[in-house]
Amino acid sequence: MAKLFKTVGIAGVGLIGGSLAKDVRRLGLAQRILGWNRTAAHAARAVELGILDEVLPTLEDLIQACDLVVLAMPVDVLVQKLPGLLDLSHEGQILIDVGSTKTALVQAVQAHPLRSRFVACHPMAGTEKSGPDAAIDDLFKGRFTLIVEGSASDPKAVEAIERLWLAVGSDVAELSADEHDRMCALLSHMPHVLAYALARTIKEAQRSSALDTRFAGGGLASMTRIAHSPIAMWQPIFQQNKANLLAAIDDFSAHLAQFRAAIADDDPSRLQQLMK
Repeated sequence: MAKLFKTVGIAGVGLIGGSLAKDVRRLGLAQRILGWNRTAAHAARAVELGILDEVLPTLEDLIQACDLVVLAMPVDVLVQKLPGLLDLSHEGQILIDVGSTKTALVQAVQAHPLRSRFVACHPMAGTEKSGPDAAIDDLFKGRFTLIVEGSASDPKAVEAIERLWLAVGSDVAELSADEHDRMCALLSHMPHVLAYALARTIKEAQRSSALDTRFAGGGLASMTRIAHSPIAMWQPIFQQNKANLLAAIDDFSAHLAQFRAAIADDDPSRLQQLMK
């Protein structure tokens, strides 16, 4: 496959950034892959694993050295950093993010004179694991990547980024920031709230009644797997998508209340209706 970029920079070499770097290398989509990470040990490990060719000392150095920079960092850090990183960007360069919330981010740069160099992206893929050792091949294959507010970006930049995501096996769709955040509140963020809440319920039961989770079936593991997701990533996601997530929690609570009422009332027909 033809190279799409000369030098790709990965700012945040964890599950998403690392997996994208692995695919870029395996598919020959770039000549070099550079990186930067807030945790130096993670950056060094990414080089050891062959995910990166080299680690640069600062994020600013990474911006200067690459024609594509992938910003794979917590969404609160993205909102804070992106305007300044656009200030440092150069002609022909593209910056993308892979964050799970978009309204606050696009608002932070909507009036920036170099806004067109940024393409907001959200690959709808992941696991509960983190760090460079969590990176895997083909993470994005068969999954959607959402490009958000693409009309505010340079059309050539959007085209190049669409080619990147298609090359790593992802389907691509475009949404507004409002549409994205409303949808993700239900399809992505709400499942994490439920997993954390269920895990807390189990933990409290263990403390109060010596509940032995060795006897759990597969259902509990399936429901709580994503409660192992990194707190530093998910806490700001919940906060940035507050209004949409609260609405999703309220909707779920209403459905849960209906199940509770049907169980309390010994109403099997109502239970069956709710389950259907």
